[in-house]
Amino acid sequence: MPIKPIDMEQFYQSAGNIYEAISVTAKRARQIHDEMKIELNQRLETIKQLTQVTTENEEDLENVGVNPDQLKISIEFEMRPKVTDVALDEIQQKKFTAKYKDEPEPPVV
Repeated sequence: MPIKPIDMEQFYQSAGNIYEAISVTAKRARQIHDEMKIELNQRLETIKQLTQVTTENEEDLENVGVNPDQLKISIEFEMRPKVTDVALDEIQQKKFTAKYKDEPEPPVV
């Protein structure tokens, strides 16, 4: 697997400081991963429903083997760029901004 170098100066300047840039990138990578996971599950669910309709007996399910449609979807998802690469590209191109929750003021006693 090739290593994709990034310009660290440009990376942390896009977010303010290096710690903020890493934190925002990691959070965005998790969001992208969750979106991809949902998409994969939805696509596999449709295939699962189709195979359940065509093969009703348990004996037929054992003889099915590898489903070519499921294999095609798996290969498609494996060929996609890694979520960290996508998140790094997005932060460098400033496609999103980080929003922070306002910390509530401590109650006055």
